[in-house]
Amino acid sequence: MANIQERKNKEGKLISYSIRVYRGRDPETGKQLTPYSCTWRVPEGWGEKRARREAEKQAVLFERRCRQGSAPDSHQTFAEYAEYVLDCKITMGMKHLTELHYRQSLNRVLPVLGPMKLCDIRPQHLNLLYQALSSPSARNDNEMEQVKPIFWKTLEERGVVGDLPVAGGGRLSLARLRAGKTIKPATAQRIAEALGMPVTALFTPVCQERTLSSSTVMNVHLLISAVLGQAEKEMLIPFNPARKAVPPRRGEAMDPNYFQEEQVGAILNALEAEPIKWQAAINLLLASGCRRGELLGLKWEKVDWERRSIRIDCAMHYASDRGLFEGPPKTRDSIRTIRLPQETMDLLRRYCRWQEEEARCQGDRWKESPYIFTGEHGGAMNPSQLGNWLTRFEKRHGLPHLNPHAFRHTMTSLLLFSGVDSISVSHRLGHSSVATTTNIYGHIMQQAEDRISGRIEEIIARAKGETEVSSEFED
Repeated sequence: MANIQERKNKEGKLISYSIRVYRGRDPETGKQLTPYSCTWRVPEGWGEKRARREAEKQAVLFERRCRQGSAPDSHQTFAEYAEYVLDCKITMGMKHLTELHYRQSLNRVLPVLGPMKLCDIRPQHLNLLYQALSSPSARNDNEMEQVKPIFWKTLEERGVVGDLPVAGGGRLSLARLRAGKTIKPATAQRIAEALGMPVTALFTPVCQERTLSSSTVMNVHLLISAVLGQAEKEMLIPFNPARKAVPPRRGEAMDPNYFQEEQVGAILNALEAEPIKWQAAINLLLASGCRRGELLGLKWEKVDWERRSIRIDCAMHYASDRGLFEGPPKTRDSIRTIRLPQETMDLLRRYCRWQEEEARCQGDRWKESPYIFTGEHGGAMNPSQLGNWLTRFEKRHGLPHLNPHAFRHTMTSLLLFSGVDSISVSHRLGHSSVATTTNIYGHIMQQAEDRISGRIEEIIARAKGETEVSSEFED
């Protein structure tokens, strides 16, 4: 039965009743759970007897809601419940990188919503949070340091040409400074200490007015909505306030970056002067349209030489707290078999022989692994290594900006412009539905449709010409 307790002010006037409902004990620890509780305030002008009778009625109703699971939990804070929701998602198989992204967003939320009770959060609190996150003060990297001309003069006097040597045999990269970019205050301090000069003599503080992107703030909103939505499902709160908040709009999505046919030809021609390992990697990216992680997670045992195909069922990932690790592809539909051109298969055979020879030459230094594309001494390849090599490759040959995902977009555009149907393209890309392909490549698909329509006109025109010729022969 619910317990009610009077509350009076300093003058002895009855102002409210505290209503508490026994919750039972924790089945694991045996400790008594914190009871459900609520406060019923006495309306102005009511006598104590009338207030007592009404408080007893409210206690019965509150206890009934508690037994039915519809009473709000007035004790749990957002921080406590958010951790519970993340634990549930991890138990249900949430990917590690997804968890890291959630926690990045959560770190932006906790200073404001963390101490608040779930039942106290209102749409206005969320709107104020989104406004604060959209201001420059939300970024912690707006305070930067810009190099002074005396810095370069000092390096010249000391004969420093490349990176800056530091105590202990290490070196500090000056690449950002040489590119005319600003650096973080901590980095500027290390450089100044290495040169034995005050940081104020070498650098000028620069305050930038950058803000978090609308996508970043939207991710914060999605996290809050997920946490409060779960609280609503579990009937801890009567409604999800995130549904009534006004989050910022996402910026317009950029059209996918892809290469024209002549650019593809230039890239492939330039590749012929590069090591066989990188020839095979870039050729496979272009021919299969696989993602970077899928390429680096590909194993030799997944290559079917007879059917000229590869089986993609895992991906290589990197996380700051775990390093390199193998995980599943992006979605369940990303597990797929892709057939490859004969030229790509021949290149893979040549690379396979080269890798076997390289392993023999390195001997004990070589780390055995099942992966097709490995690091310099075997083992798994860090995903960033592929992007770094492409940057150096494009500079060597004067090519347009290259990144691994652009080859995926390029394969898609080449197939669509060749008249391949969107269902087949979607399957090859490993999308969960054709709608995903349409959303990403709608612009390219429209261009492909325009080209196909032009070809149909040519075909009809030729057909009319042939009909006219045949009719002349009949006459």
